[in-house]
Amino acid sequence: MKCHRIDELMELLQTAWEKDSDLNLLQFLVKLSQEAGFDGDLKDLSDEVLIYHLKMRDADKNEAIPGLKKDYEEDFKSALLKARGIIKE
Repeated sequence: MKCHRIDELMELLQTAWEKDSDLNLLQFLVKLSQEAGFDGDLKDLSDEVLIYHLKMRDADKNEAIPGLKKDYEEDFKSALLKARGIIKE
């Protein structure tokens, strides 16, 4: 599991860092953490924050988070009926 996360993070970092190649890695990580709204110490920045921020960085602000998108329902009434088992998927 960790190898997959490392590979995903490295791929996302490489693509994004190429656009800001004038920054060194630490400067770029600080920039990403600030963009993500993280205000703690950089050593406490989790890879999950980086991964989700890099995935959503250039996305529309109203777009659903990829991990939550599969559970997204446009209509609240339908979602409630599905949750209660009245409507089958």
